Amino acid sequence: MTAMVKWLRCILVAALLASATVGAAGARRALVYAAIGPELRAYELDPDSATLSPLGSVTLPADIQAGCVQPDGRQVFVAWSDGTNVSAGSQHGLSAFRFATGSGQVQAIGDPVALPSRPIHCSIDPAARHTLVAYTSPSGVTVHPLGSDGAAGPPLMQPPLMLGIYGHQILVAPNGRMAILVARGNVPTASRKEDPGALDVLDYRNGLLGNKAAIAPNGGFGFHPRYLDFHPSRPWVYVSLSQQNAIGVYGIRKDGSLDAERLFEKSSLADATRVHPGQLTGALHIHPNGRFVYLANRAINATEDQGKPVFAGGENSIAVFGIDRRSGEPTLLQVADTHGIGPAEFAFAADGRMLVVANMRRLWVAAAGTLTPVPPSLVLFRVRTDGRLDFVRKYDVESGDRSLFWMGLGSLPQDLVRR
Repeated sequence: MTAMVKWLRCILVAALLASATVGAAGARRALVYAAIGPELRAYELDPDSATLSPLGSVTLPADIQAGCVQPDGRQVFVAWSDGTNVSAGSQHGLSAFRFATGSGQVQAIGDPVALPSRPIHCSIDPAARHTLVAYTSPSGVTVHPLGSDGAAGPPLMQPPLMLGIYGHQILVAPNGRMAILVARGNVPTASRKEDPGALDVLDYRNGLLGNKAAIAPNGGFGFHPRYLDFHPSRPWVYVSLSQQNAIGVYGIRKDGSLDAERLFEKSSLADATRVHPGQLTGALHIHPNGRFVYLANRAINATEDQGKPVFAGGENSIAVFGIDRRSGEPTLLQVADTHGIGPAEFAFAADGRMLVVANMRRLWVAAAGTLTPVPPSLVLFRVRTDGRLDFVRKYDVESGDRSLFWMGLGSLPQDLVRR
């Protein structure tokens, strides 16, 4: 090889490396979406400096109940409603948005799609061809095909489905052939008997659903799952067991069915011997590398003091578990304080180096005879190579009396990346 050829090859390699470095740096920045009442706000996340910068926002016809970001991160769907957990409401819809090229504003895609009742969760199938929406009352699922422009269409007609009480999440497995509706049920209260919970395992084929099985130990009594996530490459499903304050693991069989018995169950609390009333688990997500699983611990109960709602105590944290590569067993590595009240949702940046948590509730905290307000917040953590979290900073969110109900992460268009 001549000196000239060697020199040209070195120049080419250097250019390719430089191009890859710039592309990676641009790709690292992300969009953080946060839903406060009917308003969808967008922020730019810079992982290098671990900072958030506000961008545009858009206001929906009613309060945002749930959202989901496309796998490539460029588009977000939000489900909204004027219903609550005690009122049915009359306005329910699904809207699609993307960040407008060059303007830095959230731009609607197509027209909103009417929904039959208050939605509680939405997700996108692995092929990014359909958006699925879950409903609480009556418990149900709709599946919406995505058009060439990215907008969601009217729901597909589905065969009759037998579903559990209070649908809370719908998610399709990575293989695209199975979906699970998490039917939360209802815990007993002084005025209401217990409703059993279940994991409704559904066949999923090109947007069409069919019943396969219902996992409901003890008939679903004492079983109140809230969220789940599929391992990206192994046959395991990790479940947030809200009333048990624990994480559960189920195996997926070769025929696509789910094991009826849990493989493992582990507490998610720092102190499982001292559980405050109203302590629950919340959102659950597996790290993009498949080596760790994260589960939110939520405590939002309040008492009244001086006419103000005051935090009644409990753990608001993210439990970090390592995943055994052979068995799928989770081992608790850390319980990281979220520096706020009621972590409603959290999400990873695409490369898994950053975690953003949304603390939903505004309450007062009593200390040394003084009441201090704690507003909703967005909290940034760095993710170590061993899965543990390092707190970086917290951004209080101005929300009035509204909660920060949902957040998600997407990709920032290259022309909006600040250089």
